[in-house]
Order: sequence, then C-alpha cells, then structure tokens
Amino acid sequence: MHISFNQRKVLVAGASRGIGRSIALGFAAAGADVAICARGLERLRQTEAELRNLGGTVHAGACDLADAGAVIDWVEGAAEALGGIDVLVNNASGFGHGDDEAGWGASLDVDLMASVRASHAALPWLEQAGGAIVHIASIAGLGANPRMPAYGAAKAALIQYTRTQALTLADRRIRVNCVAPGSIEFPGGLWDEARHDDPALYQRILGHIPWGRLGRPEEVAQAVLFLASDLASWITGQTLVVDGGQRLA
Repeated sequence: MHISFNQRKVLVAGASRGIGRSIALGFAAAGADVAICARGLERLRQTEAELRNLGGTVHAGACDLADAGAVIDWVEGAAEALGGIDVLVNNASGFGHGDDEAGWGASLDVDLMASVRASHAALPWLEQAGGAIVHIASIAGLGANPRMPAYGAAKAALIQYTRTQALTLADRRIRVNCVAPGSIEFPGGLWDEARHDDPALYQRILGHIPWGRLGRPEEVAQAVLFLASDLASWITGQTLVVDGGQRLA
C-alpha cells in the first residue's frame, strides 16, 4: 500500500537532524507541506533546503522548545504558513542525563512539556482536520533507566500522556499515538559519539540488539508516517516500539 500525504500540513518539532529530519523528509517525499523547528540555525537551514528540493511548501523556524512562548509562536506561525495543521509530530529531546535539577529540568521542559504545549497550540487546526498527533518517546520510558533517570521518566510520562490524550481527543476525531525508538545511530548523534568516545558502552548496547546493529532514523520515520496515515485510521492511544528487538534482550 502507498502512503500519501498530498495536500496535508505536517509540523515536526525538533527536525534539523537525526530522527526528526528523517521524519520531515519522509512526509515531504509523500507529498506533504512541512513545517520544522530546531534550536540550531545552521542545521535547520540545511534541512529546510532538503525539504524544498522535494517540492512542497516548507516553513522553518528557530525555536527553543524549552520556552513555552516560543513553542506557541512556532505552531501558530507554521499553521499560518502552511494553511492549517493535519499532523503534529513532537520529536525533540533535552536528553537530561543526571538525577539532578539540570537533568530533570531539561527533560521535563523539552521531552514532556514542549509536547504538551505544542499539542494545545495545534488543537484548533487539528480539530478542523480530524488530525493526528505522534509523540516520539523512547524505550527508556518503558523500564528502569539508571543511566538517564530524568530522560526515562519524562519519556514514560509522555507515553502515559499519549493514552490520556487519545481518550480525551477521540470525540474530536484526533488520533494520538507514540513511537518508542531504541538506540538509533546517525552522524553527530549520541550513539555516533559513543562509538568513538565510549566504545565500551556502545558495544554493550550493541550486544543487546538481536539484529546486531543500531537503528537508522528512517526506520523510525516509517513508523511515524504509518501512524499518521489513513492506514492507521483505527489506531489511537498506542505506543509502537521500534528497536530491532532491543527490549527483548
């Protein structure tokens, strides 16, 4: 079956590189008009150029997703530029590592509250479209995570919020789902850095993946496109794990 997003308006938060970039490019390749945001302007412009090469309408805005006002401004500006919102994808992460104020602040502000705020801001347009929301969590939110406690807890909260939000918005015909990736590797990403800076950790994680490799961003993007598409019209409140069997091991 072919997934088409022709004439659909899609917002992807945190889309300048890695998983977010692949999600945005996937939607654009499927015919969507796409709006993206990120903090880093240089990478944002690079991804914007890639999207424009695919032919649709593109809106790109620099946005600190830890800033509540900036999130709302980006959503409203994107809706105006694209002419509406059919799909919202909340992808960004603050990657709070420690069990301290800084770690918790980064994870809660970006991984959780940015998703909540963007969802609230997008609702007026999603209601008109009977749209879809897809949150990007992590398998770190599905079990104990001593290495990144704040990150794991924030992702667990996002998974729970997905279920509640799906129930709350069902009568408005808005579907809400979540994708929980495993360890995903891409140039300049955390696992690319770990391969060089902490090879023992990298090899330990690799040893827990039955497929014998880390995942690729486009493999997460494909799951997101499915959940946002009409092929998933009777799926809501679910978390789809994309990890090559990592949790099984």
